[in-house]
Amino acid sequence: SLSLSLSLFCALATSWMHHHTINLKSPFTCNGLSPYPIFLQNPRLVHAIFPTISHKKTHSSIYNCKGIEVSVAKHRPNLANCSTDNERLTNVGVKDVDVATLGNLCVDIVLNVPKLPPASFEERKAYMELLSKSPPDKQYWEAGGNCNMAIAAARLGLRCITIGHVGNEIFGRFLLDVLHDEGIGMVGMSKDNDVVNGFSATYETLLCWVLVDPLQRHGFCSRADFSKEPAFSWMSKLSNEVKMAIKNSKVLFCNGYGFDELSPGLIVSALEYAVEVGTSVFFDPGPRGKSLSVGTPEEQRALGKLLRMSDVLLLTSEEAESLTGIGNPILAGQELLKEGARTKWVIVKMGPKGSVLITASSVSCAPTFKVNVVDTVGCGDSFVAAIAFGFIHNMPMVYTLTIANAVGAATAMGCGAGRNVATLKRVIELMKAANLNEDEEFWKELLDEKLDAREITFLSKMVINGSNNWLNRVALQKVVSEMLPKLEPAWVKGVVPS
Repeated sequence: SLSLSLSLFCALATSWMHHHTINLKSPFTCNGLSPYPIFLQNPRLVHAIFPTISHKKTHSSIYNCKGIEVSVAKHRPNLANCSTDNERLTNVGVKDVDVATLGNLCVDIVLNVPKLPPASFEERKAYMELLSKSPPDKQYWEAGGNCNMAIAAARLGLRCITIGHVGNEIFGRFLLDVLHDEGIGMVGMSKDNDVVNGFSATYETLLCWVLVDPLQRHGFCSRADFSKEPAFSWMSKLSNEVKMAIKNSKVLFCNGYGFDELSPGLIVSALEYAVEVGTSVFFDPGPRGKSLSVGTPEEQRALGKLLRMSDVLLLTSEEAESLTGIGNPILAGQELLKEGARTKWVIVKMGPKGSVLITASSVSCAPTFKVNVVDTVGCGDSFVAAIAFGFIHNMPMVYTLTIANAVGAATAMGCGAGRNVATLKRVIELMKAANLNEDEEFWKELLDEKLDAREITFLSKMVINGSNNWLNRVALQKVVSEMLPKLEPAWVKGVVPS
């Protein structure tokens, strides 16, 4: 039976007194399901925002967040003492949630196909419509989009919520169940004045078809690819519940795929509100960055504002070059940093070579770990989760890159994203193995260019001479030995999934 906890009752009562906007917008039965096949917002979000402890896992507890209860890890690894840098989290006060993701909640349908979909617009649309006629078996479903980042972050012990929309159908219920089991809360975005036809497909959970050919190449398509408007263009304003969620989070993560669902104006509203309430903004433009840069005037303005106003930017080397016209990823990162009004970190991912983290005064470099790559889907999302982990815990920057590379590589060892992203156990095993993919020639060429940095820190498997006037080498063994005592207790005690 459906029951409201005392805390939920108090939260609703407080919100009513302050805002007078609480309305249940859909009838729902005692099992939490609307009698209608599609409705404005999945009624089960009343459970998802305030999840109970999962019977399947023992790593979560209910954590009160000023009216929003989310299921979180009982303990988090505390790496605050690792910090040697004072520039981070200066704008974060007392906030109860570590990471909130904005939009981009979808269900991935992962299918093996003889060949990837055709390139032309009309052929791709017909291809997707043909796929959609026969819903695939549930064994092919997986949580996708920003669920990947949230799950990876939760498995590192961070308290996470997702902000977005899921429909009241089998796919929406599946997504809520996955998030619930991972200890992740959900805040729905719809408002009372967001009015559309309750039976419209625009309310359905967004599906992304992830197609894999025999050569393990990936193709992606969703209904958002074939519409000029965002999938949920009916969303017009941030609700009080969404604002509360942003205000109570240390980090708000946005990516370029969010524009497939949400209007540029709504994304900018979330950015501006996060800045106003002291929530750090992480932005990863992803492949959409290139199209947004030549998109509608509204998209171009929103992209420009995100690039200028975010605290942390994350890009691949190709994306950084596309936005700046600069081939060297470090110089491209420095250019983005100069253009930013609030930017503290720019992180450039270079695939199997590793990653770099650029600040106003320093550059940190870390080769990645050698692994047998099975699937790269979700690696970037997992990487971002670990960057947020290091940022929140004030870890030294090269330490942050080390764990991010490890989490991304550990995800690549599995098949698919969602519940298949890296577990903490696998990350720890990978770090202990200490098998770095060191390419001295690559890094020498990269660092030989004239770089505007007072200090360059480089992660090495072995350090013989330590630092010189401009390059400070840090031994992987030192990094791992200092991080593992903080990470292992969380895993051993069963705080996060193994």
